[in-house]
Amino acid sequence: MINSHPFEKTDNLMTASGRNPHFRNSIPPFVQRTNKNNMNYPYIARYFAFLISVFFLTIFNVNVASAQDGEALFKANCTSCHAVKEKVIGPALAGVETRRTEEWLIKWIKNSSAMIKAGDEYGVKLFNDYNKVAMTSFNLKDDEIKAILAYTKKVAETPDAVPTTAPVAGQPVAEKLIWPYLLIAIVLLYLIAGVLKKVQDSLAHAVRAKNNEPTPVPVPTKVRNREWIRQNKKLIAVAILALTLIGSVKGWYTLQSIGISQGYTPDQPIKYSHMLHAGKLQIACVYCHGGAERGKVAGVPSANVCMNCHKYVKKGPETGTEEIAKIYKALDYDVDKGTYGPNQQPIQWVRVHNLPDLAYFNHAQHYVVGKIACQTCHGPVQDSMTVAGQYSPLTMGWCIDCHRKTDVKMAGNHYYDNLHKDLMAKNPGDSTFTVAEIGGTECARCHY
Repeated sequence: MINSHPFEKTDNLMTASGRNPHFRNSIPPFVQRTNKNNMNYPYIARYFAFLISVFFLTIFNVNVASAQDGEALFKANCTSCHAVKEKVIGPALAGVETRRTEEWLIKWIKNSSAMIKAGDEYGVKLFNDYNKVAMTSFNLKDDEIKAILAYTKKVAETPDAVPTTAPVAGQPVAEKLIWPYLLIAIVLLYLIAGVLKKVQDSLAHAVRAKNNEPTPVPVPTKVRNREWIRQNKKLIAVAILALTLIGSVKGWYTLQSIGISQGYTPDQPIKYSHMLHAGKLQIACVYCHGGAERGKVAGVPSANVCMNCHKYVKKGPETGTEEIAKIYKALDYDVDKGTYGPNQQPIQWVRVHNLPDLAYFNHAQHYVVGKIACQTCHGPVQDSMTVAGQYSPLTMGWCIDCHRKTDVKMAGNHYYDNLHKDLMAKNPGDSTFTVAEIGGTECARCHY
């Protein structure tokens, strides 16, 4: 007998409707039904709960991504001219959403020049107030601009971090005063020794009294010392010889160190951190010490070199505004107006490296021609120095030792083309030569 319902299973491979009976198994449970009035409602509820959860999770993820994208977009497009809490080339962006509507801001960011040309009152005022420097037009979507505005608002509402005053790695730390504690320890040891001597004498007296032994006649200290010296002549001779040798060596090195300032790290008027600038920010040494490429002296940069960056960077990560403000004071620079005053004063830097006048040294010869890295003589300033100090002894022996060990970088160095050919002709099979082998230890090289 054939079943009356077209989707119910029959003994044949096909139903009355001509469809495979397994088709029913592929239909979601909530649409399957046993009769016209009996829907499977629990499955429907679960399915829609799942869809709603996915919807809200998607919205949440979009919002999080938007905030993250806002930071990335701000750093990629805005930081060259703007900061959130301080004026750079353009105005500080904190509170910008309260000064203008979102619609106005989107139009301004997309094409500020068009708004200025159209005579927008606020836009024209901004243009005139900031030296008539037109803001770059950005091809950003509305959602991207909204993400940037959300990020600047979040940063503006975040309290500023207080700069740490803890010593930075590589910065000299004041030595602890240990001498008072050492003196106290010596006094305590002396007192303990005196007490033990009294105890020893008391015990010896008690033993003699118990054994009815006579009390020995006290021997004068001078006599005791003379007797001890007579019995220990060899020991005293060895001690005197050792002290003489040690004193001679110490005296030699003390005399040898006269005029050598290795480790000298004076306090400077501005706590300039080499670790921050040359290390973390990776600013090339010659950007500040440009003389190293051109002549004898590397030189200390003038304050206008500092202002190439600090006209816009007004707060440091370690000292906040304290040290940068000293540059502004020296230049009589008004941060708000961006103008220089007439009362400019040179920064009184303290010299660190000071070769004697009898020695000639040329930075360009070593840095440009010799391809010697600054760190060879000045140490790992990018890793361990805040305020600069003298890393190497800079003695004649130290220089000569370097000339004897260092190979001249002749390959691809046109300065040495002809010399390299001549040396290779005179020394077949040898392609590398030390500085000493090309005359680097001759007296007249450094003294003339």
